[in-house]
Amino acid sequence: MIVIVGAGPVGLWLAAELRLGGADVTVLEDRAEPDPHSKALTVHPRTLELLACRGVVDRFLDEGRRLPDGHFGGLDDRMDFGVLDTPFPFTLALPQARTEALLEEHARAAGARILRGHRVTGLTRDAEGVTVEVAGRPPVRGTHVVGCDGTRSVVRDAAGIAFPGTEATTWGWLGDVVLDDPPPGPVSVSGPAGGLMVVPLPDGVHRIVGGDPDGSRPGRPGALTLDELRTKVVAISGADYGLRDPRWLSRFGNATRQAERYRCGRVLLAGDAAHMHFPTGGVGLNVGLQDAANLGWKLAAVVRGEAPDSLLDTYHDERHPVGADLLASTRAQTALMTGHSPEGQALRALLSGLIADLPELSRTLAERVSALSVAYPAGGGHRLAGTRAPDLALGSTRLFGLLRAGRHVLLDLAGGTRPAEGVIRHRGPLSVPHAHWAGVTAALIRPDGHVAWASDDPDADPRPAVAGRWG
Repeated sequence: MIVIVGAGPVGLWLAAELRLGGADVTVLEDRAEPDPHSKALTVHPRTLELLACRGVVDRFLDEGRRLPDGHFGGLDDRMDFGVLDTPFPFTLALPQARTEALLEEHARAAGARILRGHRVTGLTRDAEGVTVEVAGRPPVRGTHVVGCDGTRSVVRDAAGIAFPGTEATTWGWLGDVVLDDPPPGPVSVSGPAGGLMVVPLPDGVHRIVGGDPDGSRPGRPGALTLDELRTKVVAISGADYGLRDPRWLSRFGNATRQAERYRCGRVLLAGDAAHMHFPTGGVGLNVGLQDAANLGWKLAAVVRGEAPDSLLDTYHDERHPVGADLLASTRAQTALMTGHSPEGQALRALLSGLIADLPELSRTLAERVSALSVAYPAGGGHRLAGTRAPDLALGSTRLFGLLRAGRHVLLDLAGGTRPAEGVIRHRGPLSVPHAHWAGVTAALIRPDGHVAWASDDPDADPRPAVAGRWG
């Protein structure tokens, strides 16, 4: 059995992925009830693709609001997501509480055990597995433990994994409130007095999130009050929008850290337990779910005995650089969002104009923020190896549909590739040409949608690649 600590979005998605791979899973969660507050509000295109690869994306699309663009560091000119090569060329506005609820339904339907009111206090390891200590309850035994328990991860600390980085030097604030005089749509305001965004939420509530020069200080400020929020909003925007009846008031800082290792023997980390950063652009939840997508099929294969233990090392090798890039990106965006000086405002205006004037810059930023540009190191030398595979049209089906089984998929696009055992095989050409795939005759796609191997040779022999798919 695999034990996951933390029933947030990352732990729940990982539980479902492990169950798809045939692993027995128990999720331990401290909270007796799901958190009603939504730290994150955005689901990005690559995350929607992963949901589509498991056949559950429609549940999210039905509830969320599609936004054709996104912001980088709160700049006035926004990145155009409509030009992206994906079935989901938009960000999906959906409160985390609903994302979490939908993921829990998915995980339970897959057969995961989710035990709430189970506070993990520590763990011990031996040659055969890991024993997880739970306050006031019997310990839980697993072959592996995955810490999805946030920035204050008990699992990470108990495993002795270092979490180096920097302390918070600036603080933002948010309020989920009722507005008697709301703006007609999402609003973004920036100037010397600070910056803020106003975003509508379900149930007649709006989120006001922002920062101001007073936030640049070491040490966490005291609790945010409604009067303080109103003062800040008026100073920045000139109006208070009739804000009242707070549902949630909070502050957040720019402390930035990354786990030194994502794997320490039988203990692994994913999501906020592995990386901590300023929550700009809504990237954290998405990168966490993408961590889980990378880890899930690998860990399930190891537990099934089909893959060598060394496969788990590739989780760190592939995802740690993505986490480092996440931290670099959020630091850069934090500098833009907290640039309240005349020089900072000039930088914001310059970059905003470049995004508007240079479509390629807008596209590059959108691909990075959405994670569509993520590529993993891969051998073989083919230009597609390690990249994310798009939803290729394959006659009457599409690639994402073939990936729903959570197995490797061998695409025989030229009809000459030799058969191979142990994978799903599709034989036939692309029914809709794709520029990046021109000339490709065969490809092996991993369960997480990345290309493991590809060839331009019509007589390519995929059997070595299929045999080595766990390595």
